[in-house]
Amino acid sequence: MARRICVTSGKGGVGKTTIVSSLGVTLAKMGYKTLLVDMDFGLNNLDVIMGIENKIVYDIIDVLEGKCLPKQALVQDFLISDLYVFPSTHGFSKVRFGAKELSFIISQLDSFFDYILIDCPAGIDGGFRRAVDSACEHIVVTTPHVSAIRDADKIINTLKSKQIYIIINRVRGDLILDYKMLSVKSICDLLSGELLGVVPDDDNVTLQTLTLDRFDKNCPIQVSLDMMAKKLTTGSGDVFDCTKKYQGLLGTIRKKLRSKV
Repeated sequence: MARRICVTSGKGGVGKTTIVSSLGVTLAKMGYKTLLVDMDFGLNNLDVIMGIENKIVYDIIDVLEGKCLPKQALVQDFLISDLYVFPSTHGFSKVRFGAKELSFIISQLDSFFDYILIDCPAGIDGGFRRAVDSACEHIVVTTPHVSAIRDADKIINTLKSKQIYIIINRVRGDLILDYKMLSVKSICDLLSGELLGVVPDDDNVTLQTLTLDRFDKNCPIQVSLDMMAKKLTTGSGDVFDCTKKYQGLLGTIRKKLRSKV
């Protein structure tokens, strides 16, 4: 039976879809059979990020309308055999299906996967409800900005899940040490949930999105994802420390150089 985890956020643009794709890749590389489900109807980009938009024959709406079986709509990753995408559809504005139908479709795939990550649309509209009600666990993605944290808190208060994880994205350790950005601890004190991971602010995200490449195993973002996946799969582990590289003499130099960029 797969662990169904919905990845959501209160505010758009916090990196939710990138987290879904990158965490999915990391889990699959660890040997876990992983399915990424795109439930953002109309404004979906998971297929683009995963580089499989030209391989799509059927999508989730085709399955819901009975045009194909769930397994027929799955698209296998080019490089990782244990990674699959269940694509959404573009331009579908009036979805006549609710969480009950979507949950039933996903349940038919439970036995084939270890992890099912559901990419949820931002906000608290009908699309949000369909996505979160189809999962048993939830990951709320936020950034250290006040508006994103406030919206994340609103999302958490609407969730009925017993297991809520928090991922803080785009964290700059230099700004935290200079008291120009909220610390990880301060954000965790404001939000109810278990801290799953911290992702550093890194230009590699932009490069990866543009080139559809996977992160290098030694880059800070991939290190943070590895730690996140370990904590998700084992229930224990550390989170990435974004301030470490800016501590000490070399860290002070890095901090001064970063402040000029």
